[in-house]
Amino acid sequence: MNIILLGAPGSGKGTQANLLCEKNSFIQLSTGDLFRHHITNKTPLGIEAQKYTDQGFYVPDNITNGMVFEFLKLKNSNIIFDGYPRTTDQAQELNEMLKQLHQKIDKVIYIDLDDSILVDRLSGRLVCEKCKRSYHKTLKPPKVAGICDYDNTKLVLRSDDTLNKIKTRLTVYQEQTKPLTNFYQARIAWIDANNKTPIQVYENLQEILNL
Repeated sequence: MNIILLGAPGSGKGTQANLLCEKNSFIQLSTGDLFRHHITNKTPLGIEAQKYTDQGFYVPDNITNGMVFEFLKLKNSNIIFDGYPRTTDQAQELNEMLKQLHQKIDKVIYIDLDDSILVDRLSGRLVCEKCKRSYHKTLKPPKVAGICDYDNTKLVLRSDDTLNKIKTRLTVYQEQTKPLTNFYQARIAWIDANNKTPIQVYENLQEILNL
């Protein structure tokens, strides 16, 4: 089963993807991870992508789609798409890529949160440099300040989690990504994540996916 997790930056898609992978043997396809891999390794796609991520803008479709297809050629079943597709053009391209690989999207889940909560989450977020697990300065602090609980690696503030870039990302999200709810209308399920813990959201996911 291949699924897409939709939701604004900071809505908890990555956290839910991690839980699904740990407990249900899914494989996470995160464009954030793909971008970091290509940027760190200074591939041609990574060099182009960094020009946009440094400003808080979305990476153009041709770059993102190229990274995704490279991944899907190796792994294309039991995939969780986290942060991709971001636009209807990407969604159409994803359908074509999966069709070539004799696969499809089975379910789309939208994680809904108020903007005020999203801003607070993102502005206080810390990320492990190694395993990419997310923490929060006050809401979900690590056991040791500034250090990941899992691999003792330093936690850092993402370059796109400054307040100005957060506002830019949320604006771009409303304009470019929210319309995907119409594109996937026939197979989308909504989760109201306001006032819910990550575990409660995960329990909702289990019900929707019949896990």
